[in-house]
Amino acid sequence: MATQATGADPATTQDPATGTPGAATGTAKDATAPRTPGTGRARTSAKGEQTRARLIAAARILLAGGEAGRFTTRNVAALSGVSHGMCHYHFADRTDLIVAVVADIRPEWITPLEEAVAGPGGYAERAERVLTLLTRPESPDLARLHAALHWLALNDERVRVALEAEYGRWRSCFVRLFRALVDERGGDTDPAPLGEAFAAAVDGIAAIGSLDGTVDGTRVLRTLLDSLASTVPHR
Repeated sequence: MATQATGADPATTQDPATGTPGAATGTAKDATAPRTPGTGRARTSAKGEQTRARLIAAARILLAGGEAGRFTTRNVAALSGVSHGMCHYHFADRTDLIVAVVADIRPEWITPLEEAVAGPGGYAERAERVLTLLTRPESPDLARLHAALHWLALNDERVRVALEAEYGRWRSCFVRLFRALVDERGGDTDPAPLGEAFAAAVDGIAAIGSLDGTVDGTRVLRTLLDSLASTVPHR
């Protein structure tokens, strides 16, 4: 998770832009180090990475706080204590920032699922790890971030494409889980429909659970997973 924004950094609060936003001058030295011979591109410095992380953290705070309607690079820069010009050095526009947030939250919901599916053991052990993750309460901030990103994706094609790619990666975890079951049983069942069906159910249960706390998501998902697994025959 990105570190939360913490006050102004003297090295990054002076506006480096002398004209067009994004022009790299003055303190923009914190953004890149000299080019590495033979690489053809500049190495990002530690200070530049810190500045970028602060901007992403501030963007997350605004979005999770229900501020999507007033989400601008200027507001993000102000919250992070970074100059507006430096913000545009790292991100061309507000959509760049939003797409960076989409990538930034991946370790909080997709990576653990990928690790659970790829971990040791047979299908039963992997399925149990997956169910444990899926039935763990989502943090309020992450839930609000997802809601804000979905709203933004309705009006911004680049955000929609980025979010769609993340959900495709998330759904593929369930396909791989059923692939492990098919391989274990030695059959030739196509795991894609099974994985996609379970992914759709997970999404639906999450939506219902956010409105009705009486739904036993764990029981529903376990029942569905067992039912889908029963369609894979033993050879």
